[in-house]
Amino acid sequence: MEFFNNRLSWALPVFLASLCLLLLNNNGVQASHNVYMHYQSLSAVNVKQVHRTGFHFQPKKHWINGSFFQISISLSATSSSFLYFTHSIFFNLAILLNLSPLFILTGPMYYKGVYHLFYQYNPKGAVWGNIVWAHSVSTDLINWIPLEPAIYPSKPFDQYGCWSGSATILPGNKPIILYTGIVDPKPAQTQVQNYAVPANYSDPYLREWIKPDNNPLVVAKNGENSTAFRDPTTAWWVNGHWRILVGSRRKHRGMAYLYRSRDFMKWTKAKHPLHSSAKTGMWECPDFFPVSKQDATGLDTSVVGENVKHVLKVSLDVTRFEYYTLGTYFPKIDRYVPDNTSVDGWAGLRYDYGNFYASKTFFDAGKNRRILWGWANESDTADEDVQKGWAGIQLIPRSLWLDTSGKQLLQWPIEELETLRGEKVQLNNVKLNKGDYTEVKGIPAAQADVEVTFSFPSLDKVEPFDPSWESIDAQKLCSLKGSTVQGGVGPFGLLTLASEKLEEYTPVFFRIFKAQDKHRVLMCSDATTSSLKDGLYKPSYAGYVDVDLADKKLSLRSLIDHSVVESFGAGGKTVISSRVYPTLAVFDDAHLYAFNNGTETVTVETLDAWSMKKPLMN
Repeated sequence: MEFFNNRLSWALPVFLASLCLLLLNNNGVQASHNVYMHYQSLSAVNVKQVHRTGFHFQPKKHWINGSFFQISISLSATSSSFLYFTHSIFFNLAILLNLSPLFILTGPMYYKGVYHLFYQYNPKGAVWGNIVWAHSVSTDLINWIPLEPAIYPSKPFDQYGCWSGSATILPGNKPIILYTGIVDPKPAQTQVQNYAVPANYSDPYLREWIKPDNNPLVVAKNGENSTAFRDPTTAWWVNGHWRILVGSRRKHRGMAYLYRSRDFMKWTKAKHPLHSSAKTGMWECPDFFPVSKQDATGLDTSVVGENVKHVLKVSLDVTRFEYYTLGTYFPKIDRYVPDNTSVDGWAGLRYDYGNFYASKTFFDAGKNRRILWGWANESDTADEDVQKGWAGIQLIPRSLWLDTSGKQLLQWPIEELETLRGEKVQLNNVKLNKGDYTEVKGIPAAQADVEVTFSFPSLDKVEPFDPSWESIDAQKLCSLKGSTVQGGVGPFGLLTLASEKLEEYTPVFFRIFKAQDKHRVLMCSDATTSSLKDGLYKPSYAGYVDVDLADKKLSLRSLIDHSVVESFGAGGKTVISSRVYPTLAVFDDAHLYAFNNGTETVTVETLDAWSMKKPLMN
């Protein structure tokens, strides 16, 4: 990303060439518009279990992609407030599911004591195609029961596709879904915004949805690009109007178009977008919501005021990465102004610096928290997905709140995940000198939850941060300074999904540098050595951790689940998810180690590791 950012001002041919490379690579994530006609309806006969996850959400077989939708109840419009989990390009967890061609989570919704997950699903094959809004329900966001699909193409306003969207709960506790419908076949793919309502509001499972014939509600007609016009957000209510955003682009500028309505049926485009940013390309799956400046309590989407900051998140179609900004929302003029504490563009803050896309948040009114969901695609090929009979997972839902610095968000796996913890093992005060590693024994290392705190006696041996590294991103630096490259303080961390002789392993680690005015903490999840199999996308994912090292400690939590490693650094300041496919380190042959390859001795102060049970999963 940084490579591309630093060269956007170059001559047009160079720009186009770079753009083509990004489109081809997409950071290892299949684009939402990849079409494999010969595979779309090739049903799985045998579903391979080797790399299927044990406690992450997956359907029994076939393609899922993760665009989320949220449902919210405006505090000013009704007595309760539920935020449907907003879309993340192919997998959703609530009562709204509207996706583009990938496994998109359309959004979770909490309604009458039940969480609803709607996600884009191909019932006929393991690649994108034949997409319907699949529907599962839960009472704890961990155990899921499948229902019949909620939405599928059937009307002139969505006959070529039902893509991502969001849900809002209107006065009277009545959910309504907004989603993008495709009215023309490829290559035109004109995109419009439609709505759907439950057939029976008294049914807590919301098994059946109706798409009224007065659709579409919003069409591109005032200069918008109708083929890049999708993913309506959860609505919020302020100053007598509902508001929604629709993601788009104008040439190379990412756009969040704003629409207003008094009755939710007649929508008018605002004169100006809520926000836009140059040279960022198409904005998919926008998400806009408030966070409290006072505590970790979640807020309904319609909350505004002095003690609130707002978050605008967008998914970048070109890079398959997301970024977010924190800033101020001015409701009287409907403009959002990001703070100047981070980049408003491709090099900005990210929820997750790994395989994570099309995310959405929702307000869980039952527990007064905001929850984030994201989708992780496969990092192997479409051919391999067909062979194994499935593709795509939903990452673990995360609680999300504002850091006390006010400069970034924090994330942590929802507390319900801990109900799956089984056997526990511990390590305490284990010293690791340069080149040492110690095995964590006593639990199945292929399906585990690990929390560890590392300490180091001094920062005197930290490596200098080369000023030339400012021009490259953290991912590139991690590839240069991997887990086996000796440092001063670090690299140290965990070797996950490791084979006994370390032919395969996925290291998750920290490395500390000294810049001119502060320490720079690099966190990596490096898939380079994760598998002996050829042809996989095996990147060195990485991000910097903005943390105070006064106590000379760093903490790490990793959720290890056969083909995914979700890691949370320093209490959720930096998060990285990797998809990996070991050939040796599978099932009972997987191992887990703590290691140190720095010259400074590192101590494993505490390490708690649990085996993880399998929830009820569809």
